[in-house]
Amino acid sequence: MLVAAAVCPCPPLLVPEVAAGAAPELDALRKACADALEVLATARPDLLVVVGPAAHAGRGPHSEGATATFRGFGVDLGVRLGRDVGSVADRPLPPSLAVGAWLLADARWGAAPVEGLGVGEPLETERCVSTGRDLAARADRVALLVMGDGSACRTLKAPGYLDERAEAFDAAAAHALGAADPAALIALDESLAHELKAAGRAPWQVLAGAAEGADLRGRLLYEDAPYGVGYMVAAWS
Repeated sequence: MLVAAAVCPCPPLLVPEVAAGAAPELDALRKACADALEVLATARPDLLVVVGPAAHAGRGPHSEGATATFRGFGVDLGVRLGRDVGSVADRPLPPSLAVGAWLLADARWGAAPVEGLGVGEPLETERCVSTGRDLAARADRVALLVMGDGSACRTLKAPGYLDERAEAFDAAAAHALGAADPAALIALDESLAHELKAAGRAPWQVLAGAAEGADLRGRLLYEDAPYGVGYMVAAWS
């Protein structure tokens, strides 16, 4: 059963070494993420699953101890998902899960074993929800760290350029995340999310499936669009 969830965005710029001189610009976002992770630890889960968007090579499960590097972002920095469990025959973590692994390491996570799940951006809503239900059934007390960004079309300089629909989409997503409302997350339009480059849609809908019947309460800890991308942080418990 799902007992807690933290929702965080997944830009590599969250990692100060990657952001370099621009690192202070996201200090408030990092603090909100740290606060959300505290909620996970307080829930005393038996299992934590980090869920995030992934390209084809990174989709599917990733075991504890899986690693990744930020070399592709100009920094020779490696991360590990959860504990060092020795040799792990696993693929590298996709960037979203690598950022999640960095957040957990920064928080000195040790409350429960950790696994990862890379989710394809095109995954249909029904399959997202079904995947979430399966995750919630993995243990008596399951927590999720859900990585994903909102639209990438909030300004002229955004990665997806300006789209007038982006602000309303992000507002609906933020409201659903802050209210811990699975039905509202399921109602997010997958086609519109794709057009707005909202990589968080599928992971959020996985969360919705996991949270069905859990009766959790939510808090929105952060909402902004630096660099024209919607970033939201929420905690459910």
